[in-house]
Amino acid sequence: MRDTAKVVMMALLMASVSLAGCFGEEEAKAVETPIVDEQFRAYSVVAPIDTGINVYHDRFRLNETYPDWLLDGLGVTMHCNLTQEGTWQERYDADQETCWDVITATDIVYFPGTRIIGTTPDDDTNIPILDDPSDGHGTAVTGAVLDANPDAVIFFVEGFSDAAVLAAANQPLVDIITTSFGPIGSVPVPGIEDATKVAVVDYNKIHTGAADNTPSPAVQDSTAGPPWSIGVSGYAEEGDDQKETMSGSYPDIAADWTQVLPNHDDTDGYHETSGTSFATPRTAGILSLILTMLRDDAGDMQSGASDEFGRNGLLVNSSTLPISNADIRYALNLSAWYPSFSTWDPTSGTTPVSPIAPCTQVGWGVVNMSNVMPMYEHLAGISELPSRPADVVACMNANQDIREAYWS
Repeated sequence: MRDTAKVVMMALLMASVSLAGCFGEEEAKAVETPIVDEQFRAYSVVAPIDTGINVYHDRFRLNETYPDWLLDGLGVTMHCNLTQEGTWQERYDADQETCWDVITATDIVYFPGTRIIGTTPDDDTNIPILDDPSDGHGTAVTGAVLDANPDAVIFFVEGFSDAAVLAAANQPLVDIITTSFGPIGSVPVPGIEDATKVAVVDYNKIHTGAADNTPSPAVQDSTAGPPWSIGVSGYAEEGDDQKETMSGSYPDIAADWTQVLPNHDDTDGYHETSGTSFATPRTAGILSLILTMLRDDAGDMQSGASDEFGRNGLLVNSSTLPISNADIRYALNLSAWYPSFSTWDPTSGTTPVSPIAPCTQVGWGVVNMSNVMPMYEHLAGISELPSRPADVVACMNANQDIREAYWS
């Protein structure tokens, strides 16, 4: 949880996790290549890893049922048919004995009528998968993904550990993992970097990681700093178009800081909230949307980059349009942009984006929904994005060199 309102809770959560248990390894599951129904649409799978998710919220409803091959590919072991009438509490009470009381740490649960497949590998939660009444972070995070890509398939993992990240990393059909928790103040302590490295380097997935909600450099942050991760800071998209002061510096990119996202304890309410916690999954949703568009063009009706499914490390597996994690990241860097210093309002509480070395503030620059079509057209070979200025490239190459040296 990187938003300011959550820092105390995260401190307690992080303190409760043994560092010795944060470096566990897990063998990839042997999965048979799914038989794909060609009538199912092109899709992308995003794995938010967070507090839990309110599966009863209307935001996550879906008027279709996912095909068996997709559920089998994600390792689903259990279906929970949710009660669809009454208050949140009434629905929970009605489903408690048949669903919430029987889910175990080894279960991967599909909730028919929703976009959610979920799991809780850590097995130290009051209510598996479901966002607990005292929280709501994971529900908002997942809403941010879907605001960018309403058709994303959600593989939700509850937890704050290597085990939670590996639960998504070891799923061959997952494309993007997004995490919005980490050490407060970006203090240089071990975190989830071992697990995100497995996801990205070994399994060719994309990882978006939230920079801290302080101006601390993101380079040493275990969520946003590793060179294989895309570190996300904050941008005042509804204010004066400048850097949010309370967000990490020298990240990969900056993204939308303030959003209106679903509540965790009712079925149809929303609230406005801010933080890198939400800028990061918004970025994951943007990348998921672009992947879906490219797969649709290529006739690629699968997901992930797993060699187990014959995808050869490619997120878009096509002889005419082969696209890897590196291709996506390069296009992201090319599409980012710097806000003009001239729009800064001194009373806004933001930090002006300097015309000199803006990369040290917001990395390659801002990425939001305006980047979708330029990135898509570049990757699809329709319209090439221009190269970035030499000083920007030099600054961000230095950023990458520092990260590679630090995290080696």
